[in-house]
Amino acid sequence: MIQINNVSKIYKGKKGTVTAVQNVSLSIEAGEIFGMIGYSGAGKSTLLRMLNGLESPTSGEVIINGQSISKCSSSQLRKARQKIGMIFQHFNLLWSRTVLENILFPLEIAKVPKNESITRAKELIKLVGLEGRENAYPSELSGGQKQRVGIARALANNPDVLLCDEATSALDPETTDSILALLTNINKQLGITIILITHEMHVIQKICNRVAVMENGNVVEEGHVVDVFTHPKQAITKKFVTQIKGTDEELGNEVISQSVVGKDNTYKLTFKNGQADQPHISEVVKHFDIEINILQGKIVQTAEGSYGTMKIQLVGDTNNITQAIAYLESKQVEVEVA
Repeated sequence: MIQINNVSKIYKGKKGTVTAVQNVSLSIEAGEIFGMIGYSGAGKSTLLRMLNGLESPTSGEVIINGQSISKCSSSQLRKARQKIGMIFQHFNLLWSRTVLENILFPLEIAKVPKNESITRAKELIKLVGLEGRENAYPSELSGGQKQRVGIARALANNPDVLLCDEATSALDPETTDSILALLTNINKQLGITIILITHEMHVIQKICNRVAVMENGNVVEEGHVVDVFTHPKQAITKKFVTQIKGTDEELGNEVISQSVVGKDNTYKLTFKNGQADQPHISEVVKHFDIEINILQGKIVQTAEGSYGTMKIQLVGDTNNITQAIAYLESKQVEVEVA
């Protein structure tokens, strides 16, 4: 669907050059929700803008549905952009136009017949939950409603790809969740590929299938969300993951320090692939002559299912503890010394 091949973007200025994106290669499958996360200046916005030709790569190539966006002529690029919708952090609505007229705007540019355009716009108003607000102006809408207009407008030309540039950063948490739920529904209902950039791990957790972590213009880590959450490799990824999980020190060390049985035989368990919902701990207690002290535990929900981490202390005969660990590992629970 989307191939980003060794893409770099270098800006030249009076004070020298700035490398915004450096040798990035990514493959994004049709119909998935792909997240790019990084702090300000990481290069994620620049990379996103190269997907629809708003920026041209200094080197490398961007290919969407077999077409090289980075090599398109002006006319080819205009046509290609009709199949690449984009929504923005600050909505970018036309303030002199109503909700209906804002959604009609890209259809007017594409010279779609008026009756057909109005029918399409009304379908989208229903899809994004703005029925009854067709004649309202942006100044009369809440932030969440404005973003829903932006989403409807981006979908007007039946795009194959929807780019989301910090689409929820200007919204409160409750409204953010409602917009993320809407994007998930659009992905499932229309089969559209969604690529979003953010600096909030909560957004990645909620709806993304895979994620790329960016730092200083580079993709430093990439993979399925559950894998990245449970086994972050880079320091910046670990920092993002703590936004959701918290740190062990926030709870675990405090509990451990209060434990009357000491710190021996302390393990970290990681539950993936649906194992977080299984009664493995109670099964261990039933079948093995050991005691289990739960020192810390948390289950996190992601778009691909739940995963959990738990810090426990096993008390009892060494052989029984070894058997208990083997049992947990046989159930696809990852066990490591804490």
